Amino acid sequence: MTVKEYNQSVDLYSDSLYRFIIKNIKDENKANDVVQESYEKLWLKVETVSYEKVKSYLFTTGYHTMIDLIRHEKRMTTFENIDAENYAHSEQFTDLNEVLHKAIDQLPDIQKSVILLRDYEGYSYEEIGEITGLNESQVKVYIFRARAFLKNYIGSIEAIL
Repeated sequence: MTVKEYNQSVDLYSDSLYRFIIKNIKDENKANDVVQESYEKLWLKVETVSYEKVKSYLFTTGYHTMIDLIRHEKRMTTFENIDAENYAHSEQFTDLNEVLHKAIDQLPDIQKSVILLRDYEGYSYEEIGEITGLNESQVKVYIFRARAFLKNYIGSIEAIL
């Protein structure tokens, strides 16, 4: 594709690509970004994309770029939507060890046992299963749940220090 054909594709398809994207994401700035990124990707492949296939390439690229943007935004959260009471403790601690022990004391007994055996004592999942009478899958589940609770309870290390 030549530069002239590229410029023609901008004139011919940018408005319809924008309308397609704006109908899906309902945000003018994001739609403009998706269209611009689609044309940028086309420019990078200008030698390999034929002019006859440019509309298909632009709409496919625009669609995938839009999906990537939507997925990225789903992973991101804003602080307004977060209930701080669920993710932090309100007591003042000066010692990291004290924070960790306070958090571990909040765990149910079985989770407390398996997390201590795994992370403090260094036992394998199989050995923990033998000690507690649980199968290996149950041990993994309890450890996962305990770690998730600890992560939510303690928050980030930077907040503690």
